[in-house]
Amino acid sequence: MVGNKEPYKEPWRYSASGISIALRVTPRGGRDDIDGIEQLSDGRSVLKVRVRAIADGGAANKAVVVLLAKSLGVPKASVRLLSGATSRLKQIAVDGDPARLGEALRQLAAAKSTDQGN
Repeated sequence: MVGNKEPYKEPWRYSASGISIALRVTPRGGRDDIDGIEQLSDGRSVLKVRVRAIADGGAANKAVVVLLAKSLGVPKASVRLLSGATSRLKQIAVDGDPARLGEALRQLAAAKSTDQGN
C-alpha cells in the first residue's frame, strides 16, 4: 500500500460484461454532472452524481442513465439501474469493455476530485 495516494477506493466493480457503479445522486442539483468520489460514513466509496431533474416518477433516475451513458460514450441501453430506484444511493450497471469503462470513470472522477479543496 505504500505509495498509493488515492484517498478512496474506486466505487465500481468489474465483471465480464462491464462494470457496476455505486452512486450517490443529488436530484435538483442545478446541473447534470459527475462530482468525483466520496467516502460514506460506513467506509464505502460512491461516485457523486448530480442531475437537474427532480426525484419524481423516475425522472432523476432517467437523467442519471443519460448522464452516465453520455459521459462513458455508451448507448443508453447499456446503462441500467440495479438497485436504489427510490434512494439517493444507487447501483448502476454499465455494459461494455470493463477496462475502457473503468479508465473513463477514473479520469472523470479524478478530474472532479482534484478540483475540490476538502
